[in-house]
Amino acid sequence: MTRARKKHARPKSLRVLVLMHPDFMPPDSDAGYSEKEINVWKTEYDVIQTLRGLGHEVKPLGVQYELKPIRDEVETWKPHVVFNLLEQFHGEPAYDQNVASYLELLRVPYTGCNPRGLMLARGKALSKKLLAFHRIPSPAFAVFPMGRKVKRPAKLGFPLIVKSASEDSSIGIAQASVVDSDEKLAERVAFIHERVGTDALAEQYIEGRELYVGVLGNDRLKVLPVWELLFGDMDENQVRIATAKVKHDVNYQEKLGIVQRLAEDLPPELAARIQNLAKRICRTLELDGYARVDFRLAADGVPYFLEANPNPDIARIEVFAEAAKHEGIKYPELMQRILQLAVARAKAAGFTPGTVGEGEGNGETEGEAEGAAPRPLPHTRPNRRR
Repeated sequence: MTRARKKHARPKSLRVLVLMHPDFMPPDSDAGYSEKEINVWKTEYDVIQTLRGLGHEVKPLGVQYELKPIRDEVETWKPHVVFNLLEQFHGEPAYDQNVASYLELLRVPYTGCNPRGLMLARGKALSKKLLAFHRIPSPAFAVFPMGRKVKRPAKLGFPLIVKSASEDSSIGIAQASVVDSDEKLAERVAFIHERVGTDALAEQYIEGRELYVGVLGNDRLKVLPVWELLFGDMDENQVRIATAKVKHDVNYQEKLGIVQRLAEDLPPELAARIQNLAKRICRTLELDGYARVDFRLAADGVPYFLEANPNPDIARIEVFAEAAKHEGIKYPELMQRILQLAVARAKAAGFTPGTVGEGEGNGETEGEAEGAAPRPLPHTRPNRRR
């Protein structure tokens, strides 16, 4: 007597409102568009098409300066879930937390990180102070506010890397960001103040490997495999850092062989340590939904925390989705899990209008892990979180 094989039920069809910047509203098909054109709305296109392929009813909504369109759709269309792909509001990346707060006030489930986690992770200095309290290794740093004279603390030695204290996606980071004198420090801080328009943060430059760890979940966290950014044939005189050019210039990537792939040759115990640190960081900063934590692995084997990225880019060919695929979580399942996490969080808060499936959707998944062959970094628009 043979037992009937249990069939996997198709996810319940939901109304999903997808929030995005109006400039990133994708067409119904990518046919006839150049790679450069597709890159502008690639993430939105991947998410929308995949959700529709799963049987969900999807409505894209461009949001830039007004919150009223969100409320109008929530009250009239009554979505079961809002898929939040907004990276900024009113032109300010720091205001993305306010959109999440507004969705909570509307009592509608939404994907991605909660407002508290967005606030803590956005403030790089604050997040570093919190993690230092919990004894998580992080480079020594100092913040240089706009309008004040640059005075380096005596205990902060060179070399230093200077970056924006609040921007992400490598905005303002170039080879000149690594400085070895007070004169160069002052010049680069002035650049951040004048060109980026934010306070500057200078931290000790850690020579080593650039590692990324994706984390999926609310209370129970699933950590994805450790991913690495490889700098290819970069000139020996250049520092190996994730500059805007390294991340966003596809011609430069192809010329030097810059790729992102599974971190190889990591001892299992070291990989497990890095993954455990990523979990601790997410819990300390109250990140949920999905996030990515960036590390620098020094030559002595110490993984230093660089920054946490709530709601990182989830296009098919980006780090998060690639790492999930290597773990056996194919892209449609990843999108479904993100929806499940949104509903699970809302149910815990007592205001979900619908359901996606059982559990949080961040447990182990059966299936063969797909290969993680090196590939060039994709085109990435400058304001896309990475």
